[in-house]
Amino acid sequence: MLTVHHLNNSRSQRVLWMLEELGVPYQIERYERNAKTMLAPPSLQKIHPLGKSPVVTDGKSTLAESGAILEYLVETYGEGRFSPEPGTPSFLRYRYWLHYAEGSLMPPLLLQLVFDQIELKSPFLVRPVAKAISAQVKQLLVTPNLKRHLDFLESELEAHGAWFAGRSFSAADVQLSFPIEAASSRGLLAKRPKLTDWLRRIQERPAYQRALEQGGPFDLS
Repeated sequence: MLTVHHLNNSRSQRVLWMLEELGVPYQIERYERNAKTMLAPPSLQKIHPLGKSPVVTDGKSTLAESGAILEYLVETYGEGRFSPEPGTPSFLRYRYWLHYAEGSLMPPLLLQLVFDQIELKSPFLVRPVAKAISAQVKQLLVTPNLKRHLDFLESELEAHGAWFAGRSFSAADVQLSFPIEAASSRGLLAKRPKLTDWLRRIQERPAYQRALEQGGPFDLS
C-alpha cells in the first residue's frame, strides 16, 4: 500500500489532500518536529537522505518533492482527473503552477519567516541591531517581492477564472495551497478578494477536510 511519511505542519498535508481527492487507499507514517528547533526528526533520513517531508513510498518507489509527488499521483491514479488535457494551454498553466509554488512563491515566504525568527529569538544584547537589520531587509527585499507575487496571483484568478489551471480544480490548486495558506496566516491576503475566495473554496472541499482529519493539527501561523 502507498505510504505517506507525514510530518506535522508540513507540505505533506498537500499529499494527503491529493490522495483524498483521488480516493486512493494509503497509510500514514507519522513524524513530529522537534519542539525547539522545529526540524524534522533524524528518522526521516532512513526514508530519504535529505530527511525532509513529504516523502511517499509506493511499492519499491520512493518519491520526494511535493510537485513531483502530485504529478506522480495524478498520472498514476488520476484516470484523467485533476489535470488538464496534455498539449492544451490549460496544461501549460498547470505545469507552470506546479513548479511556481515552490520555485518562486515559497522562497520569499521562507525569508520572511527567517527574519521574523531573527527578530524574536536573537540574544537580548544584540536584538536591537538584529531587528534593525531584519526590518531593513524585509522593507527593501522581502515585502516588495511578496507583494509582487500575491498581486500576480490575484490578477491570474481575475483573468482566468475560479481555478489556477483553468475552469476545473486541479493538482495545481493543491500545490499552491501551502504557500497561499502560509501567506494568509501572516495576514497577507487582505484586499485580495480572489485569493481569499479561492482559499475559502479549497478549505471547504470534503477531501480537504478529510485530509485534515487524517493528518492532524495543521497550523502555519
